[in-house]
Amino acid sequence: MIDPVSNFEYPDAWVSRCKDSEALALVKQGLAVLTSDGAVLRRGFTTGTTAAAACQAAVRTAEGGELDGLNVRLACGIVTHVGVTARDGMASCFKYSGDYPDDVTAGIEFRARFVRFQDDVGLDVGAGIGRWDHDTPRHGKGEPAISRTAMDCIVDSIATACAAFGRKGALVHLEAVDGERIALKTLNGRIGVVGGISVLGSTGLVEPWDDDLGQDAVERARRAERAVVTTGRVGLRYARLLYPDQEVVLIGAKIKEALGSKDEGLTLFGLPALIIRYIEPNVLDGTGYRTIEELVSSDEGKEVVRGSIEKFKLVHPGHGIVIIDREGRVMGEA
Repeated sequence: MIDPVSNFEYPDAWVSRCKDSEALALVKQGLAVLTSDGAVLRRGFTTGTTAAAACQAAVRTAEGGELDGLNVRLACGIVTHVGVTARDGMASCFKYSGDYPDDVTAGIEFRARFVRFQDDVGLDVGAGIGRWDHDTPRHGKGEPAISRTAMDCIVDSIATACAAFGRKGALVHLEAVDGERIALKTLNGRIGVVGGISVLGSTGLVEPWDDDLGQDAVERARRAERAVVTTGRVGLRYARLLYPDQEVVLIGAKIKEALGSKDEGLTLFGLPALIIRYIEPNVLDGTGYRTIEELVSSDEGKEVVRGSIEKFKLVHPGHGIVIIDREGRVMGEA
């Protein structure tokens, strides 16, 4: 059995330990993950997926009618059913968090309103969705805090609904109910997003990161003769391209545990944020930058990456390290 989201092939022993056929069906669809003891943990939907479902439903009911659910093509390519409530061009969708108890945006409501059909797809971002209070490497000051993959999913969903009417595009108004208050529970204020939550989702699904699942990833890394351990979905994608002959393991923030599981044979691979923060927890102190992405994009960036890699090798001489940017370009390695 292969996870269609991560392409990880589950060991037969794991599959045999699960006696719940309905739960295994969710695993096959990519809507859940299987752990080593046979337990199944459900993935949730990201804010990006939730927003996309609301927007599509608003357009689909633009000329009347009601909906209680529809199919959304997620950022990872999977098409799945998402529950919504929609009537006469107004739609509401609540974020489903799956088996991730620490999801602070669980249950947040996105509301979408059809405005008009037009020649292209447009999104009018309203209350509860944050905006950047400064220029960043990927966003301009005042732009809504919607990631590229989330925006692509939203635009695709609106376009899909428009096609059903033979229309080229539509303008949709989107807001997140109580988003400004909920955002206070996130790191948005620290990174410069104000007025609401961020709309995110590199795959469209929320991983059910619990202790058992994280330990399974660490154990996979430990048992492999050589493995690439990566911190997120961007790293996962490029690691598979660059290291087709090695096992690639998504470990999230469990860098310390993975590297400590063996003395040699691992390559830490991924974007700068988690990796450099692991190596130098106080790297931003006194720099004036709010995020590591901003720091490494500055004039000092190359020196920061080089220095972090040198410190990594002093502590972990038997392991390798590769830091990449979001386009998969290598920023530094050893």
